[in-house]
Amino acid sequence: MSAGDVFVIPCLSDNYTYLVRCHETGTTAIVDPGEAGPVISALEDRGWSLDIVINTHHHNDHIGGNAELITRYGAKLIGPKAETMRIPGMDQTVAEGDEVMMGVLSGQVFDVPGHTSGHIAFYFPAVSALFSGDSLFALGCGRLFEGTPAQMWQSLQKFRNLPGETLVYCGHEYTQSNARFAATIETGNVALKARCAEIDDLRARGIPTIPSRMDKELATNPFLRADHASVASDLGMEGATATEIFAEIRGRKDRF
Repeated sequence: MSAGDVFVIPCLSDNYTYLVRCHETGTTAIVDPGEAGPVISALEDRGWSLDIVINTHHHNDHIGGNAELITRYGAKLIGPKAETMRIPGMDQTVAEGDEVMMGVLSGQVFDVPGHTSGHIAFYFPAVSALFSGDSLFALGCGRLFEGTPAQMWQSLQKFRNLPGETLVYCGHEYTQSNARFAATIETGNVALKARCAEIDDLRARGIPTIPSRMDKELATNPFLRADHASVASDLGMEGATATEIFAEIRGRKDRF
């Protein structure tokens, strides 16, 4: 039995924010609230208050609800140490190797620069949850607004040793578009073809594709597979480094 629950809350046009509840203590947190309204509704529906707000990076579609939620509930704000000057009012700043406590749920912090220079992610093993923000997406990764391909490739590799059953809670519902792109990169990947069909079915029924699973990402996400021979072969880049292949895939996605 899980030590807590994670609830997916759609917000803005295609963002997700995540309500996390510790069973033992009742401590409740929200991850990357792009707006306050849907979070308040979710809390009121359950009769809960809010103890913690967690941010992965400074973009407004991930922090836009911070101020209203903190004012309303007196919640504590936790976010990336490297973005202290870009996220107002943080009570606790964290970086690689730090621990975040959510009741009795312990979260490991990863530094994952690439999308932004100070982006972080949180892994809570007791609920098998990775909150990846805009670093790792289902079948994708974030645009490199402030980092390099080498940085993002190194960042994503930090996730590859997580247990296969780890649930990936990312920042956006981009999966269907990502799937269409992924199918152009690794054309012979049978698992990817099956996953594309599954995603199309979910979206046709209005069902979120998030969370994903880490084992599915490792088998089908081209951005995690830049060091696989099958990807190099499909791109005609045999002999290239994984970083070079990753950069090529990211460039193609930017133009897709």
